[in-house]
Formats: sequence, structure tokens, C-alpha cells
Amino acid sequence: MSIRRFRSTPKTVKDVNMVTEELKNLYYKRLLPIEKHCSFHHFHSPSYEDADFDNKPMVLVMGQYSTGKTTFIRYLIEQDFPGSRVGPEPTTDSFTALMYGEEEQVIPGNALTVDPKKPFRNLDPFGNSFLNRFQCVQLPNQVLESISIIDTPGILTAAKRKLSRGYDYPAVLRWFAERVDRIILLFDAHKLEFSDELTRAFGALCGYEDKLRVVLNKADRVDSQQLMQVYGALMWSLGKVFRTPEILRVYIGSFWSEPRQMCDHYQLIELEEEDLLQDIRNLPRNAAVRKLNDLVKRARLVRAHAHIISYLKQEMPALFCKESKKHSLIYQLPMIFTKIQQQQRVPAGDFPDCTKMQEKLLGQDFSKFKTLKPSLMASLEKLLTTDVANLVPLLQKQEQRKKSLPGMLDGEFLGTFRRDHFKRDPFKELPKDNESSEADFDEWSVEKYKPKYDEIFYNLSPQDGKLSGTKVREWMMTTLLPNSVLAHVWKLSDVDGDGMLDNEEFALAVHLIEGKLEGHWLPRELPSHLVPPSKRSSTPSDVSE
Repeated sequence: MSIRRFRSTPKTVKDVNMVTEELKNLYYKRLLPIEKHCSFHHFHSPSYEDADFDNKPMVLVMGQYSTGKTTFIRYLIEQDFPGSRVGPEPTTDSFTALMYGEEEQVIPGNALTVDPKKPFRNLDPFGNSFLNRFQCVQLPNQVLESISIIDTPGILTAAKRKLSRGYDYPAVLRWFAERVDRIILLFDAHKLEFSDELTRAFGALCGYEDKLRVVLNKADRVDSQQLMQVYGALMWSLGKVFRTPEILRVYIGSFWSEPRQMCDHYQLIELEEEDLLQDIRNLPRNAAVRKLNDLVKRARLVRAHAHIISYLKQEMPALFCKESKKHSLIYQLPMIFTKIQQQQRVPAGDFPDCTKMQEKLLGQDFSKFKTLKPSLMASLEKLLTTDVANLVPLLQKQEQRKKSLPGMLDGEFLGTFRRDHFKRDPFKELPKDNESSEADFDEWSVEKYKPKYDEIFYNLSPQDGKLSGTKVREWMMTTLLPNSVLAHVWKLSDVDGDGMLDNEEFALAVHLIEGKLEGHWLPRELPSHLVPPSKRSSTPSDVSE
């Protein structure tokens, strides 16, 4: 079986580009003119640029300090990255964007804001205090070919609430929340604490709950009774902050590639891990749908904003008492919202937060506002009623083409396989026994350790010189390494792809596991010096499904 990334066919790439280009055209033609007309950017987020449409799906990882944010990212990409430090005290004091690059490179924040190919140009208004604590790390990592990951500073606890960051941390989080595809919020099962800054961070995420995935990390470090208590307390606290009828999904896990502690809920941790990783793995497949959804959401907000600005402009006097009338209109803004809803039939859910809108209006000159321009409003309505509907068939066509392709790396992303490869993976389904001849033996780099590996091999009672996937799986599970790591070991070791391991392949598997237990990263592909002698003449094309 080939250990490589399955790349998209030209037709699929063309379809994705067609959707992206059409979204760009709709934004620049229909939405941007009315945004400029009603000063939308003075009240809400800056205008979109090409990079906002072209960039890969982004995952924002956030949480209090020492909840395992950086370790979670290292777990995803299976390597260290410049600036990553792990410890019990706050170790990540900056925002770090991990993106794909042919060579390892660190780009400082000020340089990122002038790069038109990066989706960070609109971060410039946050100033040097933030930009000095923002960087982009480019790595030749295969996971980063499909997604980008944003590491964030740890949210301060109550004991450190007096410390100042020097920039508007919640505002930066909200800027990222609007643009990312997924938000991973980590909590530590050992120290569940809701500080003032955490509450403000939650406020920055309001409106983006659909992107949020909450993770109760380090769950193998507590017993089942403690886990139930912490889980209940977390759900209760989240329910007070996010006042939505839907209950947020909380994943229970221990996201690192080291051996886990054996506990009663060990199997639950494995299942929860698979669910979360599957959710992340689907992000590239759903990227175009997410961008379309965000565009429609923005268009609805622009429509409501345009009606508000037009109403305020019409109510302002021509000459006298402008300032008093301005303050009166700001005070009456909730009633104005209700009047616009009734007269213009704009849904209440499309309006911005009234309190924040009042605060921003205080610093505005109402005389510079403009009334509605019918042609712009007609163009916006066409976007919402006709143009978006015409894009749906193209999105469905793209989805049908991509079902046969992996959303992310096939077998590379944490060693998890596509569905049509599950029969090769004993950690997903039990493989069928296949007859195979005994392998010849030649010396290779594992040779000097093979006698002790053979002892384990023959104690497991091989049949016809091979161990079934079931027996290998049972033995591997005793190492307490995560299933995702063991699955990657299996794929590297099952060189001939027959769903069984001979003595050479098993020796290779044990050798890889020992290296992992010693703290080494697993190779993405099997190096030539580790290929068993009897398999060195085989090529991926020799192995058929």
C-alpha cells in the first residue's frame, strides 16, 4: 500500500477554484460597494481580500495556560516547531500561525500585515503591541498542506488578571474567530477555573458557537468519579456563558502522543479522540461551504447595518441641535431596531449587538452617514436570493467529486486511514486472514535488535509465519500509546499491505514503538534503511487493493 498523499485530480482543483472565484466575484460586485456606502468597516470587520478566499482552512487553538494547547498542535503535526515551549507556567506568549512552506521560516507580525498572499493584512489596526507578539511559522509539514493552525497565548487565570497584555486580546480573538473554520477550546481536567479574561474571551466567541469544539484535556489523569464531577461543572459553566438552546459538545481526551495512563474510561478517550480528529479531517472538504456561509452571514449583517445608518441619517436635523438629536437616537436604538424589523422585514437575528453598536455610534459623525441607494440594495438582495442559490449546485458537484478523495492526508494525518483502507487497519476493523509465503531474511538496521523482537513474535503464536492484525493489536495496546499512533506504526510496518505481520514486519513495528516511547517522532514514510530486506524489491504499485 502506498504511504503518500492522494492529490486531487485537475477537475477537482478546477471545481474548487471555480467556487472560490465565484465567491470573490460576488463579494466584490454585490457586497463590497454597499459596505463602503454605509461605512460598514467603521463598525464591524474590515473588508475581505483575495487571501481571505484563497487561504487553507484554519484551526484556532485556545485555552488557559497549561491546558496542553501547544502539545495538542504538536500531536496533530507530529513535530516540534520554532517557538514551541511546553511547561506548567505560561510558555506561549504570542499568537503563532503555523502554515505550509517549502522551507522552515519564521515571519514576524509586521511583515505579515504587508504580505498580500497571507490572510493577516487586516490585523494592522491592533498596533505594534500585538504585532510584536504575532508570527507565522512556515514548515514543510504534510498536515499543513491541508490546514493552517493558530496557536494562542494562554488565557490568564484569576491570580494573574492584573497583568496587561498591551493589546485588546478579546478583539484579536474575535478577528480570528470570524475567519477560522474551527475553534478548539481546551480545558484541563485538573484545574477547571473560569477567570475574568476567560469570560471576556467567551464573549469574543459569541456568534461563532457553530465553529467551537470544547475539549476536556488530560482526562486520563483523573479517575472516573472525578471526571464526571469536572465534566458536569464544565457543562454548567459553559451553559451560563453561551446562552444557546443547543448544548455545546465537550470532547474528553488526552491529546498527546505519549503513553496514556490506564483508567476506567480509557476506551471513551479513544472514541472521543476519533470523533474530534474526524471533525478536523473534514475541514478541507467543507471549506467552500464554510466560506459561502460566512459570506451570506456577512451580507445579512450588511443589510441590517445599511438600514440602521440610513434611518439615523434621515432622522438627523439639517442645521440645529445635531448633538442632542444624535444622543437621543443612540438612546432609542433598541426601539429603532424594532421599527426597522417591522418596516423592512429584516430578521432580528441579522442585527448587530445593540449595546456595542451604541458605543461605536458615540464616536461617529451622523452628518456623514448616507441614505440607502436602491440600486445597491437591489444588488444585495439579488446576492441573497439568486446568486447564492445558483452556487449550491456547484458546491454539490464539488462535494460529490471529493467523496472519493481524502479531506486531508491519507494515512499521514495521525495515521488514520480512509474508509476504503479500513480493512488494512486492525485498529478499525478486523482484517481477513490472507495466505502469504515466508519472507527471506537479510540484514538491515533493525537486525541487531531482532532476537529479542522474535521472542515476543513467537510468544504470540504466529500462524504460517505471520501474526494476524488482531493479535498484533492486542499486543500493541499494552504499550498504552494512543490508537492513532499505533495505527501509524501499523501502516509503516505492514509493508506488503496484506493485513498481517511476518517476523521482519513485527520486528520493525516493535522497533518503531520503542523509538516512540523514547520520545522520537515517527517517520511520515518508511526510510529505506528500515525497510525489511525481503520487502525492498516491492513497490507500492505491486500491492493491489
